[in-house]
Amino acid sequence: MYDTNSIAEAVQKAIDAYKQIESDQIRIGVSQRHVHLSREDLDTLFGKGYELTKKKTLMGREFASNEVVTLVGPSLKAIENVRVLGPVRKNTQVEISRTDTFILKVSPPVRPSGKIEGSERIVLVGPKGSIYLKEGVIIANRHIHLTPEYAQRHDIQDNDYVDVLVEGIKPTKFYDVQVRVRDDFNIEMHIDTDDANSAGLKNGALVTIIKKNNK
Repeated sequence: MYDTNSIAEAVQKAIDAYKQIESDQIRIGVSQRHVHLSREDLDTLFGKGYELTKKKTLMGREFASNEVVTLVGPSLKAIENVRVLGPVRKNTQVEISRTDTFILKVSPPVRPSGKIEGSERIVLVGPKGSIYLKEGVIIANRHIHLTPEYAQRHDIQDNDYVDVLVEGIKPTKFYDVQVRVRDDFNIEMHIDTDDANSAGLKNGALVTIIKKNNK
């Protein structure tokens, strides 16, 4: 039997994607603090052979799971109920905001997702165990996900850097925003909660690419 809600969601995403191919504007997705887990670390935190359960589809194969963990920094202060995103990855990665660092007393670098070498450490606590993560904590850089169709139409390549204009109640520019192009992406710019609050942005707000940079 078909899941009518899932079908409706997929149809709406397809309609939105076609609309955005014809537009210069990009939708904003505000990224809350979250964790990606390796198979080994998932086993430690939730039990051997545990499988994440899907709460919400994000883009491509990625989904927000029902599972959460606790982050504990050197100050022994904790942030609870941090969402785990699936599927499992090769390496565990924790993405937090600058504001979160003041609570946890950590100093992670600003990095693209997956670039964790030499990044910050932290302790993760789950229902079945805990992990001392020697590296893997980052503040994710601002980035834009594009479909190949949109990128081709607007003469943008994978890993280009662009400037982005934000209009509205708190107009501003975001400089040197990394572009990622893949055929299973939605057309969306991802920023963390600090950037969203500073610019008065919410999920679904529209911004415009105004300049392509050569880095």
